[in-house]
Amino acid sequence: MAIVGARCAGSPLAAILAQRGLRVCVLDKARFPSETLSTHVIQPSGVAVLKRHGMLDAILAAGAVTLSKLTLVAEGARLDAQIDPEDFGATSISTRRVTLDQVLVEEAARAGAEVRTETPVSGLIWEDGQVAGVETPSGEVRARLVVGADGLRSKVAGLVEAGEYRVAPPGRMFAWGYFEGVGNMEDRLRLASLQGLTFAASPTDAGLYMAAVCPPMSDRDRFLADRERNYEDGIAVWPELADVLTGATRVGPIRVMSNWHGYFRQAAGPGWALVGDAGHFKDPSPAQGIRDALRHSERLAEAIEAGLGGTGDIDEELRRWWRWRDNEGFEMHWFATDMGTSGLTTPIATQIVRDIADDPAAVEQFLRMLNRDIQPSELFTAGRIGKAALRVVLRQPAKIPAMLREAAREAINEVRRSRQRHHPLLKGSSA
Repeated sequence: MAIVGARCAGSPLAAILAQRGLRVCVLDKARFPSETLSTHVIQPSGVAVLKRHGMLDAILAAGAVTLSKLTLVAEGARLDAQIDPEDFGATSISTRRVTLDQVLVEEAARAGAEVRTETPVSGLIWEDGQVAGVETPSGEVRARLVVGADGLRSKVAGLVEAGEYRVAPPGRMFAWGYFEGVGNMEDRLRLASLQGLTFAASPTDAGLYMAAVCPPMSDRDRFLADRERNYEDGIAVWPELADVLTGATRVGPIRVMSNWHGYFRQAAGPGWALVGDAGHFKDPSPAQGIRDALRHSERLAEAIEAGLGGTGDIDEELRRWWRWRDNEGFEMHWFATDMGTSGLTTPIATQIVRDIADDPAAVEQFLRMLNRDIQPSELFTAGRIGKAALRVVLRQPAKIPAMLREAAREAINEVRRSRQRHHPLLKGSSA
């Protein structure tokens, strides 16, 4: 089989399949090491995938740092939590993609996959209405299955005309930089929403510290007109982050991601499948992308092995995997969309964070939600939301009109989103 794209979805998929005895060729137009826009954090459930398939040690040896602590700030509310590796099976880790992807490419080759970098795919080979391989400048690569793992602007997705659904507009742009000489390099991921900006910050590999400032997408043009100054002004909005960076020196340019939207894409068809960002992308705010790429690739490998290496039917195995992907990702997709929505944090949302922070069991649930052990709806229950709203009303009755508007908006969103629960090709099928 052929995998187009050798980053954090394609290379792990190739490695797992090669470990199981399947012949795999993975192709990428990039020359590695190569940077790409992405979050840096891998949730514990993603780290567990790397550990299960023998790739974690090499990533840690390349400098990835563990993150066992989390701080979340929402205007006047603060939540501090610690991940117990005994309970979660691992801690989170942080690494730049220029480091992570290089290691994963090497791990795919070590597992026995044929790796062709600096090899762009120019087209697909079609036979009897089914994809039968890929075309490259150096010749054809024939394959029983072609997997597109080639990112947001996937060439494979375009060539098979994979439709998008559950489309979510971008709420924010992301701007981040790296700093050296940070004195406080504790293993903590910091997230915040303050004065209309959101933030993410943590140590990462090579002794660097990553700090991201995320203004509303409506502010993109103004921000980009003087990104250096606006980035620095943004850091100053969160005094805690500014203190961490005191005395540090920024290294390299400010990176930005300002052209994106959220979506699910049709995940499979005759002779092809899409995984990673090629098949699904959501707001990066809750740091789920690398975890999803790893976990979805692991499950896709199981489907491929059953369909191509076993006695199963590959088309049905891929459809079953597609149903699983959509069901697992549905709630987190919309949670991420809401988390990245532009504007000030609402009074109810702030109160919910405060309530969770005051309840150790709820803090545990929050970490479990980010790790995808439970769904957002299991944490943000109607009862919890109602209690938070009541507290806001009792303390700030002048906010009742704004809260009613917020409730009406959320009700409309919930109805609209529930109608998108299943892709038309999967309706009537069980997960």
